[in-house]
Amino acid sequence: MPDFVTRTSQHIAFMSSPTLLILAAGMGSRYGGLKQMDPMGPNGETVLDYSVYDAIRAGFKRVVFIIRRDFAEAFQAGIGARFSGKIEVAYAYQALDDLPAGFAVPEGRTKPWGTTHAIRAARDLINGPFAVINADDFYGRDSYERAASFLQNNHAADGKEHYAMVGYQLENTLSDHGDVNRGICRTDDSGFLSGVEEVVKIQREADGVVMGNYLDGTRREVPAGSIVSMNFWAFSHAFMHHIEDHFTRFLKDHGTQEKSECYIPTVVDEFIHNGQADCAVLPTTSSWFGVTYPDDKPHVVANIRALIDAGEYPVSL
Repeated sequence: MPDFVTRTSQHIAFMSSPTLLILAAGMGSRYGGLKQMDPMGPNGETVLDYSVYDAIRAGFKRVVFIIRRDFAEAFQAGIGARFSGKIEVAYAYQALDDLPAGFAVPEGRTKPWGTTHAIRAARDLINGPFAVINADDFYGRDSYERAASFLQNNHAADGKEHYAMVGYQLENTLSDHGDVNRGICRTDDSGFLSGVEEVVKIQREADGVVMGNYLDGTRREVPAGSIVSMNFWAFSHAFMHHIEDHFTRFLKDHGTQEKSECYIPTVVDEFIHNGQADCAVLPTTSSWFGVTYPDDKPHVVANIRALIDAGEYPVSL
Protein backbone atom coordinates (compact mmCIF):
# COMPACT_ATOMS: atom_id res chain seq x y z
CA MET A 1 0.00 0.00 0.00
CA PRO A 2 1.50 3.38 -0.98
CA ASP A 3 2.30 5.68 1.92
CA PHE A 4 -0.17 8.35 0.78
CA VAL A 5 -3.22 6.09 1.23
CA THR A 6 -4.87 4.67 4.35
CA ARG A 7 -8.09 2.77 4.76
CA THR A 8 -10.60 2.20 7.52
CA SER A 9 -10.40 -1.55 6.94
CA GLN A 10 -7.71 -3.91 5.76
CA HIS A 11 -10.26 -5.66 3.56
CA ILE A 12 -12.02 -3.00 1.53
CA ALA A 13 -13.99 -4.61 -1.29
CA PHE A 14 -14.15 -2.36 -4.33
CA MET A 15 -17.69 -2.32 -5.66
CA SER A 16 -19.30 -1.24 -8.90
CA SER A 17 -21.66 1.08 -7.03
CA PRO A 18 -20.47 4.68 -7.13
CA THR A 19 -17.95 6.22 -4.78
CA LEU A 20 -18.07 9.82 -3.58
CA LEU A 21 -14.69 11.55 -3.67
CA ILE A 22 -14.62 14.62 -1.40
CA LEU A 23 -11.94 17.28 -1.86
CA ALA A 24 -11.16 18.36 1.69
CA ALA A 25 -7.46 19.22 1.60
CA GLY A 26 -7.94 23.00 1.69
CA MET A 27 -7.58 24.82 4.98
CA GLY A 28 -9.81 27.73 3.94
CA SER A 29 -7.36 30.54 4.58
CA ARG A 30 -9.91 33.29 3.87
CA TYR A 31 -12.33 31.65 6.30
CA GLY A 32 -9.72 31.45 9.04
CA GLY A 33 -9.61 27.76 9.84
CA LEU A 34 -10.92 24.30 9.05
CA LYS A 35 -14.34 25.31 7.76
CA GLN A 36 -15.02 21.67 6.84
CA MET A 37 -15.28 20.96 10.59
CA ASP A 38 -17.35 24.01 11.56
CA PRO A 39 -20.84 23.11 12.89
CA MET A 40 -23.72 24.36 10.73
CA GLY A 41 -26.68 22.18 11.73
CA PRO A 42 -28.83 22.40 14.89
CA ASN A 43 -27.01 19.49 16.53
CA GLY A 44 -23.47 20.30 15.50
CA GLU A 45 -23.69 18.87 11.99
CA THR A 46 -21.15 20.10 9.47
CA VAL A 47 -21.79 20.69 5.76
CA LEU A 48 -19.93 17.41 5.21
CA ASP A 49 -22.43 15.57 7.39
CA TYR A 50 -25.24 16.65 5.09
CA SER A 51 -23.20 15.82 1.99
CA VAL A 52 -22.55 12.26 3.13
CA TYR A 53 -26.14 11.87 4.33
CA ASP A 54 -27.41 12.88 0.87
CA ALA A 55 -24.88 10.59 -0.81
CA ILE A 56 -25.94 7.57 1.23
CA ARG A 57 -29.62 7.96 0.47
CA ALA A 58 -28.80 8.51 -3.22
CA GLY A 59 -27.02 5.14 -3.38
CA PHE A 60 -23.32 5.89 -2.89
CA LYS A 61 -21.60 3.08 -0.98
CA ARG A 62 -18.14 4.52 -0.35
CA VAL A 63 -16.72 7.91 0.48
CA VAL A 64 -13.07 8.83 0.01
CA PHE A 65 -11.83 11.98 1.70
CA ILE A 66 -8.86 13.77 0.13
CA ILE A 67 -7.13 15.49 3.04
CA ARG A 68 -3.67 16.59 4.18
CA ARG A 69 -1.56 14.74 6.67
CA ASP A 70 -1.07 17.74 8.93
CA PHE A 71 -4.72 17.69 10.00
CA ALA A 72 -5.48 14.01 9.32
CA GLU A 73 -5.84 13.00 12.97
CA ALA A 74 -8.24 15.84 13.79
CA PHE A 75 -10.23 15.28 10.60
CA GLN A 76 -10.59 11.54 11.04
CA ALA A 77 -11.62 11.90 14.68
CA GLY A 78 -13.92 14.87 14.15
CA ILE A 79 -15.43 14.03 10.76
CA GLY A 80 -14.64 10.56 9.48
CA ALA A 81 -15.59 8.79 12.71
CA ARG A 82 -19.14 10.14 12.38
CA PHE A 83 -19.79 7.82 9.45
CA SER A 84 -18.60 4.57 11.00
CA GLY A 85 -21.18 1.88 10.30
CA LYS A 86 -23.09 4.10 7.85
CA ILE A 87 -20.87 4.05 4.77
CA GLU A 88 -17.46 2.69 3.86
CA VAL A 89 -14.83 5.37 4.48
CA ALA A 90 -11.30 5.75 3.13
CA TYR A 91 -8.68 8.51 3.12
CA ALA A 92 -6.11 9.68 0.62
CA TYR A 93 -3.57 12.42 1.18
CA GLN A 94 -2.81 15.24 -1.23
CA ALA A 95 0.92 15.77 -0.86
CA LEU A 96 3.02 18.35 -2.66
CA ASP A 97 5.66 15.78 -3.61
CA ASP A 98 3.24 13.10 -4.85
CA LEU A 99 4.23 13.46 -8.51
CA PRO A 100 4.76 11.15 -11.50
CA ALA A 101 8.21 9.63 -11.84
CA GLY A 102 10.83 12.04 -13.10
CA PHE A 103 9.33 15.19 -11.54
CA ALA A 104 10.28 17.05 -8.40
CA VAL A 105 8.87 19.98 -6.47
CA PRO A 106 10.42 23.22 -7.70
CA GLU A 107 12.25 25.37 -5.19
CA GLY A 108 9.94 27.79 -3.39
CA ARG A 109 6.68 25.96 -4.11
CA THR A 110 4.51 25.29 -1.05
CA LYS A 111 1.05 24.84 -2.58
CA PRO A 112 -0.33 21.60 -4.10
CA TRP A 113 -1.08 21.37 -7.80
CA GLY A 114 -4.86 21.90 -7.97
CA THR A 115 -8.00 19.81 -8.10
CA THR A 116 -6.70 17.36 -10.72
CA HIS A 117 -3.74 16.64 -8.44
CA ALA A 118 -6.18 16.11 -5.56
CA ILE A 119 -8.21 13.54 -7.50
CA ARG A 120 -5.01 11.78 -8.53
CA ALA A 121 -4.16 11.25 -4.85
CA ALA A 122 -7.02 8.71 -4.69
CA ARG A 123 -5.88 6.69 -7.72
CA ASP A 124 -5.32 3.52 -5.68
CA LEU A 125 -8.69 3.79 -3.93
CA ILE A 126 -10.97 4.22 -6.94
CA ASN A 127 -11.93 1.13 -8.92
CA GLY A 128 -15.26 2.11 -10.43
CA PRO A 129 -17.48 5.09 -11.22
CA PHE A 130 -17.15 8.05 -8.89
CA ALA A 131 -18.38 11.56 -8.22
CA VAL A 132 -16.30 14.52 -7.04
CA ILE A 133 -17.43 17.36 -4.77
CA ASN A 134 -15.94 20.12 -2.64
CA ALA A 135 -15.99 19.49 1.10
CA ASP A 136 -17.29 22.92 2.05
CA ASP A 137 -20.16 23.22 -0.45
CA PHE A 138 -23.79 22.28 0.21
CA TYR A 139 -25.14 20.75 -3.00
CA GLY A 140 -28.62 19.49 -2.05
CA ARG A 141 -30.36 16.13 -2.21
CA ASP A 142 -31.48 16.30 -5.85
CA SER A 143 -27.94 16.79 -7.12
CA TYR A 144 -26.68 13.57 -5.50
CA GLU A 145 -29.63 11.61 -6.85
CA ARG A 146 -28.97 12.83 -10.39
CA ALA A 147 -25.23 12.08 -10.16
CA ALA A 148 -25.81 8.61 -8.70
CA SER A 149 -28.38 7.77 -11.37
CA PHE A 150 -25.97 8.83 -14.10
CA LEU A 151 -23.11 6.76 -12.70
CA GLN A 152 -25.24 3.67 -12.14
CA ASN A 153 -26.59 3.77 -15.70
CA ASN A 154 -23.51 5.01 -17.56
CA HIS A 155 -22.21 2.36 -19.95
CA ALA A 156 -19.62 3.46 -22.50
CA ALA A 157 -20.23 1.27 -25.55
CA ASP A 158 -19.33 3.70 -28.32
CA GLY A 159 -15.61 4.08 -27.75
CA LYS A 160 -16.07 7.36 -25.91
CA GLU A 161 -16.02 8.07 -22.19
CA HIS A 162 -19.15 9.63 -20.73
CA TYR A 163 -18.82 12.14 -17.91
CA ALA A 164 -21.33 14.46 -16.29
CA MET A 165 -21.45 17.72 -14.41
CA VAL A 166 -24.27 18.80 -12.13
CA GLY A 167 -25.45 22.16 -13.42
CA TYR A 168 -26.99 24.75 -11.13
CA GLN A 169 -29.19 27.66 -12.09
CA LEU A 170 -27.10 30.76 -11.49
CA GLU A 171 -29.87 32.33 -9.42
CA ASN A 172 -29.57 29.43 -6.95
CA THR A 173 -25.86 30.09 -6.35
CA LEU A 174 -25.78 33.86 -5.78
CA SER A 175 -24.74 35.38 -2.47
CA ASP A 176 -26.58 38.07 -0.57
CA HIS A 177 -23.25 39.17 0.91
CA GLY A 178 -21.30 40.15 -2.19
CA ASP A 179 -20.32 39.21 -5.70
CA VAL A 180 -19.29 35.74 -6.90
CA ASN A 181 -17.29 34.22 -9.76
CA ARG A 182 -18.94 31.51 -11.82
CA GLY A 183 -18.26 29.37 -14.86
CA ILE A 184 -21.22 29.91 -17.19
CA CYS A 185 -21.81 26.69 -19.11
CA ARG A 186 -22.67 26.36 -22.77
CA THR A 187 -24.44 23.22 -23.94
CA ASP A 188 -25.23 21.76 -27.34
CA ASP A 189 -28.70 20.75 -28.54
CA SER A 190 -28.34 17.38 -26.81
CA GLY A 191 -27.54 18.85 -23.40
CA PHE A 192 -23.82 18.11 -23.46
CA LEU A 193 -21.23 20.58 -22.25
CA SER A 194 -19.61 22.47 -25.12
CA GLY A 195 -17.76 25.19 -23.20
CA VAL A 196 -17.47 27.18 -19.98
CA GLU A 197 -17.08 30.95 -19.85
CA GLU A 198 -15.64 32.44 -16.69
CA VAL A 199 -17.60 35.49 -15.50
CA VAL A 200 -16.50 37.37 -12.38
CA LYS A 201 -18.06 39.78 -9.88
CA ILE A 202 -21.57 38.50 -10.54
CA GLN A 203 -24.14 40.21 -8.39
CA ARG A 204 -27.83 41.05 -8.37
CA GLU A 205 -28.15 44.82 -8.69
CA ALA A 206 -30.69 47.03 -6.92
CA ASP A 207 -33.08 46.73 -9.87
CA GLY A 208 -32.99 42.93 -9.65
CA VAL A 209 -30.88 42.40 -12.77
CA VAL A 210 -27.92 40.03 -12.43
CA MET A 211 -24.74 41.59 -13.82
CA GLY A 212 -21.20 40.27 -14.26
CA ASN A 213 -17.78 41.12 -15.67
CA TYR A 214 -16.91 39.16 -18.82
CA LEU A 215 -13.43 38.35 -20.09
CA ASP A 216 -13.81 40.90 -22.90
CA GLY A 217 -13.75 43.63 -20.25
CA THR A 218 -17.44 44.48 -20.37
CA ARG A 219 -19.91 44.37 -17.52
CA ARG A 220 -23.30 43.23 -18.71
CA GLU A 221 -26.35 41.23 -17.81
CA VAL A 222 -25.90 37.52 -17.19
CA PRO A 223 -28.84 35.75 -18.86
CA ALA A 224 -31.54 34.48 -16.55
CA GLY A 225 -31.49 30.71 -16.27
CA SER A 226 -27.76 30.45 -16.95
CA ILE A 227 -26.32 27.10 -15.86
CA VAL A 228 -23.12 27.15 -13.81
CA SER A 229 -20.64 24.56 -12.59
CA MET A 230 -20.05 24.25 -8.84
CA ASN A 231 -17.43 21.48 -9.10
CA PHE A 232 -19.81 18.52 -8.78
CA TRP A 233 -18.59 15.97 -11.35
CA ALA A 234 -19.38 12.37 -12.25
CA PHE A 235 -16.71 10.23 -13.91
CA SER A 236 -16.10 6.72 -15.13
CA HIS A 237 -13.14 4.90 -13.63
CA ALA A 238 -11.16 5.49 -16.83
CA PHE A 239 -10.90 9.16 -15.90
CA MET A 240 -8.27 8.20 -13.33
CA HIS A 241 -6.02 6.80 -16.06
CA HIS A 242 -6.58 9.75 -18.38
CA ILE A 243 -5.63 12.40 -15.82
CA GLU A 244 -2.25 10.74 -15.27
CA ASP A 245 -1.31 11.53 -18.85
CA HIS A 246 -2.79 15.02 -18.69
CA PHE A 247 -1.12 15.84 -15.37
CA THR A 248 2.24 14.60 -16.64
CA ARG A 249 1.97 16.91 -19.67
CA PHE A 250 0.90 19.75 -17.38
CA LEU A 251 4.05 19.30 -15.29
CA LYS A 252 6.24 19.30 -18.38
CA ASP A 253 4.73 22.63 -19.46
CA HIS A 254 4.15 24.34 -16.12
CA GLY A 255 5.89 22.29 -13.44
CA THR A 256 8.62 24.84 -12.79
CA GLN A 257 6.12 27.60 -12.03
CA GLU A 258 5.65 28.38 -8.37
CA LYS A 259 1.85 28.70 -8.38
CA SER A 260 0.60 26.81 -11.44
CA GLU A 261 -2.42 24.54 -10.85
CA CYS A 262 -4.16 21.87 -12.90
CA TYR A 263 -7.96 22.09 -12.67
CA ILE A 264 -10.69 19.53 -13.38
CA PRO A 265 -12.57 21.70 -15.94
CA THR A 266 -9.39 22.08 -18.00
CA VAL A 267 -8.98 18.30 -18.19
CA VAL A 268 -12.63 17.74 -19.09
CA ASP A 269 -12.49 20.46 -21.74
CA GLU A 270 -9.46 18.82 -23.37
CA PHE A 271 -11.13 15.41 -23.45
CA ILE A 272 -14.30 16.88 -24.97
CA HIS A 273 -12.48 18.75 -27.73
CA ASN A 274 -10.25 15.83 -28.72
CA GLY A 275 -13.27 13.54 -28.98
CA GLN A 276 -12.18 11.31 -26.12
CA ALA A 277 -15.24 12.03 -23.96
CA ASP A 278 -18.47 13.93 -23.70
CA CYS A 279 -19.91 15.55 -20.61
CA ALA A 280 -23.63 15.63 -19.91
CA VAL A 281 -24.95 18.58 -17.93
CA LEU A 282 -27.35 17.31 -15.27
CA PRO A 283 -29.72 20.15 -14.32
CA THR A 284 -30.72 20.15 -10.66
CA THR A 285 -33.48 21.81 -8.69
CA SER A 286 -31.21 22.03 -5.64
CA SER A 287 -29.85 25.32 -4.39
CA TRP A 288 -26.12 25.50 -3.80
CA PHE A 289 -24.63 27.41 -0.90
CA GLY A 290 -21.14 27.48 0.52
CA VAL A 291 -18.89 29.04 3.11
CA THR A 292 -16.05 31.24 1.92
CA TYR A 293 -15.91 33.94 4.60
CA PRO A 294 -16.98 33.87 8.29
CA ASP A 295 -19.94 36.13 7.47
CA ASP A 296 -21.32 33.38 5.22
CA LYS A 297 -21.97 31.05 8.14
CA PRO A 298 -25.30 32.57 9.33
CA HIS A 299 -26.62 32.27 5.76
CA VAL A 300 -25.69 28.58 5.58
CA VAL A 301 -27.13 27.88 9.04
CA ALA A 302 -30.42 29.60 8.09
CA ASN A 303 -30.67 27.67 4.81
CA ILE A 304 -30.11 24.34 6.52
CA ARG A 305 -32.73 25.22 9.12
CA ALA A 306 -35.20 26.05 6.34
CA LEU A 307 -34.57 22.70 4.65
CA ILE A 308 -35.12 20.89 7.95
CA ASP A 309 -38.38 22.78 8.48
CA ALA A 310 -39.44 21.80 4.94
CA GLY A 311 -38.85 18.11 5.74
CA GLU A 312 -35.78 17.64 3.53
CA TYR A 313 -33.62 16.59 6.49
CA PRO A 314 -34.28 15.30 10.00
CA VAL A 315 -33.53 17.62 12.92
CA SER A 316 -30.67 15.32 13.89
CA LEU A 317 -28.73 13.33 11.31
